[in-house]
Amino acid sequence: MKKGASIGRVAGLFREHWPAAGVVALTGAVASVTGLASPLLVRSIIDRALPQHDMHLLFVLCLGMIGITVLSGLIDTAQTWLSTTVGQKMMFSLRVRMYSHLQRMSLRFFTDTRSGEILSRVTSDVTGVQDLVTNTASELLNAVVIVITTVALMLAMDWRLTCVCLVMMPLFIYPTRKAGRLRRALSKESQAKVADLSALLEETLSVSGALLTKTFGRQRRELDRFDETTRALMRLELRKTMIAQVFWVMTQTFWAVAPAAIYYLGGKKLDAGQLTLGSIVAFVTLQNRLFFPLSRLFSVQVQVQSSLALFERIFEYLDLPVEIADGPVGLPVARGEVAFDDVRFTYDGANRPALDGVTFVAPPGRLTALVGPSGAGKSTAIQLIARLYDPQRGKVTLDGHDLRELELGSVAGAIGLVSQETFLFHSSIRENLRYARPEATDEEVVEAAKAAQIHDRIVELALGYDTIVGERGYKLSGGERQRIAVARVLLKGSPVVLLDEATSALDSVSERLLQAALEPLTRGRTTLAIAHRLSTVIRADQILVFDRGRIVERGTHAELVGKRGLYARLVEEQFQPLQPGPVAIAN
Repeated sequence: MKKGASIGRVAGLFREHWPAAGVVALTGAVASVTGLASPLLVRSIIDRALPQHDMHLLFVLCLGMIGITVLSGLIDTAQTWLSTTVGQKMMFSLRVRMYSHLQRMSLRFFTDTRSGEILSRVTSDVTGVQDLVTNTASELLNAVVIVITTVALMLAMDWRLTCVCLVMMPLFIYPTRKAGRLRRALSKESQAKVADLSALLEETLSVSGALLTKTFGRQRRELDRFDETTRALMRLELRKTMIAQVFWVMTQTFWAVAPAAIYYLGGKKLDAGQLTLGSIVAFVTLQNRLFFPLSRLFSVQVQVQSSLALFERIFEYLDLPVEIADGPVGLPVARGEVAFDDVRFTYDGANRPALDGVTFVAPPGRLTALVGPSGAGKSTAIQLIARLYDPQRGKVTLDGHDLRELELGSVAGAIGLVSQETFLFHSSIRENLRYARPEATDEEVVEAAKAAQIHDRIVELALGYDTIVGERGYKLSGGERQRIAVARVLLKGSPVVLLDEATSALDSVSERLLQAALEPLTRGRTTLAIAHRLSTVIRADQILVFDRGRIVERGTHAELVGKRGLYARLVEEQFQPLQPGPVAIAN
């Protein structure tokens, strides 16, 4: 058994709720002891009331049987309510723990893991163990109490018949253990297939996936993948069901053989005058009462074995190390100076560093542009500033503080990021904008939208700011989504603004309007902008030219063009068709 899913660790989930769990155990014990009265009442009816034709005693005993049944039912109802309450609180706590822990994972985790796999762990895996936590734990306690009290009463009635009954118990053990191991393995494999299915649905039924599938005509291929995964899951579930059915048939056979043996052996004792008829009937009743909790006890073991496979997957996520740890230093107000000091960073599995020996300072209130070929390390630098990753060497500082020393909330509050992949929630434009600052007034929302040159387009829509943007914002054009993302960051009002290809989806007119709006709004803020369109960074206070993870040039546009290096070549490639000749570029 994996240490991560040990029974002791699973039991530890109950510690937080031990008072209520203790009451559940107590009510179960009371119900179990109360249930012993019925076989004794049956024995008295057969041995005393019926032979003596004592109708008063018969009435009292029958009334007692009814009363015991009603009392047991009330106790069971109370126990069910308590155990369900405890179980639901535990599942709530477990879900919140998982979600909270996943929120602390670095971007590396989300780039390496399929979103469908994550959803499967948080939803179906937790739901899969819900029955164990809600019902099985209390049933296990009840079964233990019933077995102990029933065996004790059976020994008091006839120890020889009790020994015969107990000798047959090992017939339960081997098939139960075998079934438990098989079901556990199948449950783990089944959950993995469910995760595959969730990932497939997430990929192919999302807007982006559906668009790709349709434009490439791959519906048949995706249907075949879905068919294959679903068919494999069907076969696993069928095997699990048949294993449970075979085990149940063996159990029923045992239930038929055991009472027959007691009737036969008890009949001999009856002839010898060593046992009464009522005692034999009561003994068989107790035996049946013993077999049911024993069966539940062993089936609980099967369920526990199956659930441990799910707990392994849950604890596997809960045990993931947090790469981006919260620092001890709060930074309520930031000037906005960003600096890299000999930073080196390599992605897992990469052949070379994404950044190697990068050092620069982005002064407060200035625009620093990051340019260079694709894969040069520009976006990685932006992600390190946002502390989506931590460098393996060197440090990234904000106002002289190493980002690793700062509280994550301080870093998030000081930085506003507009990434090249704009994400909008499936909600209204107003709610998407207010995600940056929930307390913002309507006037502040409109002001930010105007600054981002998107207000006029919003008011043209039928519902204006209450327009639902659709899944990932696909009801809007790419340029509109990006301008809303820019407005969202402007509304946040962070002292540091990161623009990762913020204008990549804008047409020329919108680009000029946005640049005109950003110029006064970024005054007093540190702005770092990545742009392949070099026309957007010509007025930058400094330009950092990246190539293969290093800064190979730095300076203003005029200085870098005059050096005739990589930056000049990039400018020439972009402007040559419009302004041919090196002289035009130099000017």
